[in-house]
Amino acid sequence: MKDLAANADLLADAIAGLTAPQKSLPPKWFYDRRGSDLFEQITGLPEYYPTRTEAAILRDHADHLAGVVPPGGALVELGSGASVKTRRLLTAGGHFGAYVPIDISEEFLMATAADLCLRYPRLSIRPVVADFTGPVDLPLDVITTAKVAFFPGSTIGNLDPAEAVALLSRVRNWPGVEGFILGVDLVKPVGQLIAAYDDSAGVTSEFNLNILSRLNNEVHADFDVDAFRHDVRWHDDPARIEMHLVSSKAQTVTLGDHVITFAKGESIHTESCRKYTADTLADLALKSGWTLAETLMDADARFAVAVLRPASG
Repeated sequence: MKDLAANADLLADAIAGLTAPQKSLPPKWFYDRRGSDLFEQITGLPEYYPTRTEAAILRDHADHLAGVVPPGGALVELGSGASVKTRRLLTAGGHFGAYVPIDISEEFLMATAADLCLRYPRLSIRPVVADFTGPVDLPLDVITTAKVAFFPGSTIGNLDPAEAVALLSRVRNWPGVEGFILGVDLVKPVGQLIAAYDDSAGVTSEFNLNILSRLNNEVHADFDVDAFRHDVRWHDDPARIEMHLVSSKAQTVTLGDHVITFAKGESIHTESCRKYTADTLADLALKSGWTLAETLMDADARFAVAVLRPASG
């Protein structure tokens, strides 16, 4: 087990979330090495359309999107993971000065950065271990460089509206920021959305439950992981999917100095995934100091890659 003191933030977030009236865990803690690996598996599942749909948009518009980054500028990716889709932009962006992948999972990030250094030897790869939901310290030589943020994968949908505005506002205040390339999942039939988060192979269930295993391994909790089940719910306002872990029995869990009590059927809310329309996306940009410059979509309007530009004034 890892040293408890090294995981104080994880423990603090877990205690705060699991002692609230609606128990919750922040989705950023999904991504230890196993969680990151499981998510990469999810992106290849037949039900999980967002990754392949967004990848096709990035493929078809790679040169155009790479051109959003000025010559010698930096592409700064929030929550970079394995940087799989980003490679289309890196390949098209021979004029980039640097790529700055930001991720909370240090082991996964460093392994990915090492691979990218081999694949793009002329590009400065500058990984940053950080939680992008808060302030991020960019490398000193990148701070004043012209830069464009990249946030693919519809991860913006994991944030509640206020958090999404706060994130986009922080990026808008970066020195030298010239654009924001943002992936957003769009509203569509509910059955298609539910299936994307509750796949027949059970990989998303395993991904969701892994957060409990992480708490057991890293902060010495004693969750009976088999006593929880994965559950997916749709809400109309705002339009969002929710993932929960539902207790199959009445039970107690020890977490630090706290004893957490669960009733049978009580849930832990682990993730929200908001879906956007053209209007709600434009409103998000406006509230956070950006303008929606263009929206690139697939033929079936399932997913969008938006280009935001700093609002004047």
